[in-house]
Amino acid sequence: MSIKFDPNNVVVKLCVMGMSFEDIGNLEEASTMFYQAWNDATDDYGKFIAAYHLARQQKNISDKLKWMETSLQCALNINDDNVTSAYSTLYANISECYEKLCDFDNAKRNYELSELYKGPPSDKGPFYHGTKADLKVGDLLTAGGISNYKPELQMNHIYFTANTNAAGLAAAFAKGEGLERVYIIEPTGEFENDPNVTDKKFPGNLTRSYRSEEPLKIIGEETEWTKLTTTELSKWRENLAKSKSEIIN
Repeated sequence: MSIKFDPNNVVVKLCVMGMSFEDIGNLEEASTMFYQAWNDATDDYGKFIAAYHLARQQKNISDKLKWMETSLQCALNINDDNVTSAYSTLYANISECYEKLCDFDNAKRNYELSELYKGPPSDKGPFYHGTKADLKVGDLLTAGGISNYKPELQMNHIYFTANTNAAGLAAAFAKGEGLERVYIIEPTGEFENDPNVTDKKFPGNLTRSYRSEEPLKIIGEETEWTKLTTTELSKWRENLAKSKSEIIN
């Protein structure tokens, strides 16, 4: 069974809380959240995420290495498209630890493994795009639209995801007064990991979000996804308004 990134997963929620404490400089409370996430994790997916955040917090390099290798082992145990994008990041962090410990053979080996997993996404989909536009099978979605999150920004890429809920979120924020629609799409050209989410909060691209300069062809429509409540949407808008991060276009 494929594992999908779920913002309501208890480990994900605890880690998001931990990162929020980090943002305001409360590292002790952040550490408490990450350890609670580790203790509450019931599978390799949760342990992989919790261990990664615990590794980031360690001041001792040996401790950092221990947690980062734990995160990697849990990720390798899963062997799923939803986590393979994190391998390169994990191997790179492990390589850096070994280098600081003057273990250059292990540093080199892990650096080479990091480079090995840096290639283009191997994700086979299915893929989705959220919008309020009324479209039909065979229509093409193209780059050049206005950002849903920064209205002054014209996008050089067209974005899509393999996560129906992420596409549904995009539909909720899309311009227009129409119904929220999630279309099943097929990329017509090369695509890459969305740099706006990759490694920004979680290792790799756990939401399986991508972008392309080439059109996306609509091949169907998805009608089942978890819709946000009005309160949840308000919280998202509030967080986006507070965000100082730049959209990489």
